[in-house]
Amino acid sequence: METGGEAGGGKPEYSIIVPTYNERLNVAIIVYLIFKHLPDAKFEIIIVDDGSPDGTQDIVKQLQQVYGEERVLLRARPRKLGLGTAYVHGLKHASGDFVVIMDADLSHHPKYLPSFIRKQKVTGADIVTGTRYVNNGGVHGWNLMRKLTSRGANVLAQTLLRPGASDLTGSFRLYKRSVLEDVISSCVSKGYVFQMEMIVRATRKGYHIEEVPITFVDRVFGISKLGGSEIVGYLKGLVYLLLTT
Repeated sequence: METGGEAGGGKPEYSIIVPTYNERLNVAIIVYLIFKHLPDAKFEIIIVDDGSPDGTQDIVKQLQQVYGEERVLLRARPRKLGLGTAYVHGLKHASGDFVVIMDADLSHHPKYLPSFIRKQKVTGADIVTGTRYVNNGGVHGWNLMRKLTSRGANVLAQTLLRPGASDLTGSFRLYKRSVLEDVISSCVSKGYVFQMEMIVRATRKGYHIEEVPITFVDRVFGISKLGGSEIVGYLKGLVYLLLTT
């Protein structure tokens, strides 16, 4: 069997975009796990770091020495500019025909990547999204209040927007590159609302969406970036999408 490095020769088929901010303790682990679980895939990992003051970029540069600069790309920005624009920035540097977006904080385990790829190949889906809310999906490490908040936000969005996907706020997804480019150009949201808008816009455009059950694990290292302002932004975004889609 080829190793991840050997399998990566030539043009990558998959570009994996991982936005980071203060993920020094997590970024090496997530990169290692991606290589471990995709031993036969041709892929590149694009780290979009928003000027992390904790030395995240220094760790990424060390990873480049291990895996190669053509496999681990650092595409830094000077400061925090929003999650949605991080994906746009990463997409500009992507070479693959498919693009995966995932978090760096280990809440999205790379062990699910083969299932995403397999689902896309079997169904021909335009988008494969991870879901916490069907079949064997779930959440680990959240208290009851956070589970209720997440579930309530998702049910509210499902009721008002009817998006054709069970998990609107998740951010672990595989896109056909052309589809991502089309959908992302239609989106105006930033932050966590961006994920919801992406799925809603894709549904309205008639794209084929499939789901893979995942278990979302709360971050082990670092501090969550989700706060009160993001919750208020989510509600504003929900109203905006209700009025414009």
